[in-house]
Amino acid sequence: MILLENEYIKASFLKTGAELKQLVHKKTGMDYLWNSDREYWAKSSPVLFPIVGALKNNTYTYEGKAYSLPRHGFARDMEFEVTQVNDHTLLFTLKQTAETLKQYPFEFKLGLRYVLDDTTLSCTYEVDNPGHKDLLFSIGAHPAFKAPLVEEANYSDYQLVFNKDTELLYHKISDNLIDSATVALPLIDGALALRHELFYEDALVFKTMKSDQITLQDSQAKHGLHFKYDGFPYFGIWAAKDANFVCLEPWCGIADHVGHQGKLEEKEGINRLSPQNSWNRTWQVTCF
Repeated sequence: MILLENEYIKASFLKTGAELKQLVHKKTGMDYLWNSDREYWAKSSPVLFPIVGALKNNTYTYEGKAYSLPRHGFARDMEFEVTQVNDHTLLFTLKQTAETLKQYPFEFKLGLRYVLDDTTLSCTYEVDNPGHKDLLFSIGAHPAFKAPLVEEANYSDYQLVFNKDTELLYHKISDNLIDSATVALPLIDGALALRHELFYEDALVFKTMKSDQITLQDSQAKHGLHFKYDGFPYFGIWAAKDANFVCLEPWCGIADHVGHQGKLEEKEGINRLSPQNSWNRTWQVTCF
């Protein structure tokens, strides 16, 4: 494990996937991250790159050639290089390899920069295009937060509070692909009570969410976290069946639509980065 620590919180990470594994509030001893219990879901905060979600038939075409990528891409299972460490900052870096070029014919440099500031941990995705053609990519977050945070509470004691939405419309997922039909999800004073049944049919996928902060808290707002993000046009909320966590997932990219024809250049949510240029987005979590 690689550690970051300040006066208020400490965080631990794996080089595999540059994955956040623990986020502990030092005063209370609470770990806000899911414990990666394999009975439900063995991850805790994977990075989704160079795609988010699934491809139709796990395949795409680029410049007339067919390629295959697994759901959420390959970065979450690869070894990152730790390129910078100090007391409060950690930078993980991943570059293309001979194997990634067989699946994804682009040169890239992907950085995950983690920074501690008081009770806040921020994660910035830094994408660089060192090549000579446009880099086509998607990227997304997938952190899983415990609910409940204390043993004496229940999952249903917790809620998500949205700072700018009064109602949400989500897209259903059909065979890992996005359906056109939407379902209304009413909020009460901006809040959505957690219940396991919400996720029995897979993730809730949002394309029109207005909020840029979601708060996970117990019903008395005694303990929880503020999750902030900006510049992510899509959002997913998910939990494994009957598991005591909730994933808050800002995305720059989305799974293929059920009617997608396979061309990467025409994929919804694809980002295009010109040669020798850079791109970044940040999400952050503040513990209370």
